[in-house]
Amino acid sequence: MARVLDHLPPAPATGIGSLPGTDAREAAKAATGSFEDFPHLPELPARGPGADMIGRTAGLLVELYARVEPSGWRIGDRPGRDTRRARSWLGEDLDALEEFTQGHEGLLKVQAVGPWTLAASLELRNGEAALSDPGACRDLAASLAEGLRLHLDEVRRRVPGARLVLQLDEPSLTAVLRGQVKTASGYRTHRAVDRQVVEATLRDVAGVHDGGPVVVHSCAPDVPFALLRRAGAAAVSFDFSLLTERDDEAIGEAVEAGTRLFAGVVPATDGPLSDPAGSVMGVRTLWRRLGLRPGLLPEAVTVTPACGLAGASPGYARSAYAHCVRAARSLADNPE
Repeated sequence: MARVLDHLPPAPATGIGSLPGTDAREAAKAATGSFEDFPHLPELPARGPGADMIGRTAGLLVELYARVEPSGWRIGDRPGRDTRRARSWLGEDLDALEEFTQGHEGLLKVQAVGPWTLAASLELRNGEAALSDPGACRDLAASLAEGLRLHLDEVRRRVPGARLVLQLDEPSLTAVLRGQVKTASGYRTHRAVDRQVVEATLRDVAGVHDGGPVVVHSCAPDVPFALLRRAGAAAVSFDFSLLTERDDEAIGEAVEAGTRLFAGVVPATDGPLSDPAGSVMGVRTLWRRLGLRPGLLPEAVTVTPACGLAGASPGYARSAYAHCVRAARSLADNPE
């Protein structure tokens, strides 16, 4: 247990990544001010193509480029306007983060789309997803790994005292494993990718962090906890409301192996928030059902929103972040 928990020290709460609005400084101020122990680099998809999840990560790729087509993002031959826009917005976000993290020496999280959601979302020249071509998947994963290496180096240069945590967003992972990603026509699906190939690719991409902590995030149902643990994830981030008792065994094994749980218990869109203790009541219930030691809760669980907050109002996003912090404090003060 101690080995992996030491690898990713206890951190009470953090955000997933995306926030509403278009102001990089306001977003950085919210992410760093709300989560003093564990801030993150915000993403602002409301700015348009290139600031969205896929476009932002496409801008990180090395020797592969993507452009916006009516059907989505498509791999192209050379960097164009869309690539330049994505890189420019990321630069603005990093400038703002650097401004608000002067002297920061704790954990700091950055996010990018993982190799399998990227392969399911980026189109080849023929209009089909890169997922349809095993060679294209390999090239994409290698390009992503090198881009992430450079990105992490840049963040280290800007915030030299931080201990970086890399989050890979994989909302399409379960669909990739089950053969549920639709073809361009919409009438068929791409065949399921072998689980060992999926695991090995994730392990290779995560390995660019030089042994640093990697979180894999999915707000889809049926997160493959065991596969992610074997692939080297120090933590798994998920929408807690989508768990069923079928997940109990995999979660119990993950916790006992030292994997941290990023429990998404705060709704990602506007609505009434329960009291902080009520937000983590389900986590306590899960702990009792698994027969785990209550005192382990604050060491093993980080409280987050259920997913990114791009669809929320700015006021709700700020309230949700504050609520995560209060809910985490409730969990630590009263784990029983």
